[in-house]
Amino acid sequence: MEHINDIWQEMYEKAKRHYDPHYVSPFIYSNHVVAAIEAKNGKIYTGYCVEATAGVFHLCAERSAAFNMFQDSGQTAIKRIIAFRDQAPFGEGSGMPCGACREFLMQLSADNVQTEIMLDFDKREIIKLGELMPYWWGAERMQAGIDNLE
Repeated sequence: MEHINDIWQEMYEKAKRHYDPHYVSPFIYSNHVVAAIEAKNGKIYTGYCVEATAGVFHLCAERSAAFNMFQDSGQTAIKRIIAFRDQAPFGEGSGMPCGACREFLMQLSADNVQTEIMLDFDKREIIKLGELMPYWWGAERMQAGIDNLE
């Protein structure tokens, strides 16, 4: 199936540029998972995974991209995410955010229940974050916090 310059292709290409698995030191492994997110305003941010044996600095590609978005623009709402290793997501959970990333994205913005996550790049199959987290423990607290901000 051919897709002509769609947003997913653009996100894939931007993330793929960072794929370069390597050891930064004997303790730190980097760039073995990459991600791109489209912020609510349409800008694309990228990130890559960094794993350190100390455990105090372990950051998945999705959280790295989201942090880059927030740090650059203050935005918290994410339209789309694609994450992968050496090839685009191909189904069977190949591009799924880990539990920590899912939780972080849910906590970042109430809008992120609508975030589209790429399941199968060739088929353009997606799933929404809210579908992965149907009974999220923090929904009531999120709403109460939003109500208190208004």
